[in-house]
Amino acid sequence: MLEFFIRRPSLRIVFMGSPESAVPSLEYLVLNGFPVVAVYTRPDRPAGRGRTLLPPPVKLAAARLGLTVLQPPGLKSGEDLQRLADFKPDVIVVCAFGQILTHAVLDIPSRQCLNVHFSLLPRHRGAAPVAAAILAGDEFTGVSTQLVLQKLDTGPVLSTAAVPISPRDNTGTLTARLSLIGANLLGDSLTGWLRGEIILRPQDESAATYSGRIKKDDGYIVWHSPAVDIWRRVRAFYPWPGCYTTWRGKQLKINESAVLPGSAPAGHVLELPGELAVGVGTGEGILGVKTLQLEGRKAMSAEDFLRGQRDFIGARLPD
Repeated sequence: MLEFFIRRPSLRIVFMGSPESAVPSLEYLVLNGFPVVAVYTRPDRPAGRGRTLLPPPVKLAAARLGLTVLQPPGLKSGEDLQRLADFKPDVIVVCAFGQILTHAVLDIPSRQCLNVHFSLLPRHRGAAPVAAAILAGDEFTGVSTQLVLQKLDTGPVLSTAAVPISPRDNTGTLTARLSLIGANLLGDSLTGWLRGEIILRPQDESAATYSGRIKKDDGYIVWHSPAVDIWRRVRAFYPWPGCYTTWRGKQLKINESAVLPGSAPAGHVLELPGELAVGVGTGEGILGVKTLQLEGRKAMSAEDFLRGQRDFIGARLPD
């Protein structure tokens, strides 16, 4: 692959990405000889109780790799557009950048913009494709490389890679797997596309689904829902925003769970034998609780939680 780019010394790539899931794609490009001339990522954000400014993971990775990093709050001003154009990119590679690119940006590269998306397009377009696949109960998801059009995630597809979803997967574990697979798919797609070896595949609009941006209150548990739906939400919303209920006026997160047969009033807490220790009645079935976290405390197993909170058994959790 490196030999191909040595024969194209004028090729220039600008990379745009922000979270940890974009780091493998950036590292793959650089470590395999793709000429990345600049990296765009979101601005540093305050985090924690001290509201300390933290850099996005892509910024840290780019610094380790000795790359030029830019963090404009947007790419709409004439100054920002000109600065991007000054890099003279042939290709802009996008992976979880967090901004929708305007026509003005899409017109800058001499070739086009290529996006790495964590679903099998056209299914689960949008901002939260991994969580959407878990919520839908999909057995498979995957990664797609596609050309970027103005309308979000609608561009023709270069390549896809399917990935099975394990019942133990949550958004964190599944995203980590997809990001590694996506990095390799990006390298193969970019090489094949530039060589003219890939036939672009238009997306089937009739099969398209969309995933909206996740909000913090999406994690609130409605106990009258079926246990299988709550179980999927626990997995889909881990690590953020977490799936939670309230007990004694405090937030109680459920980090791991299982679907069990049986019935009990929705929200009623039961003691169970064995590893799970705690179950909660739902609209259909019992939700077995493996790990949970009371506000202000560390996450722990349900068994350990009961050692200090025996009166949790018999509680009624609100909808």
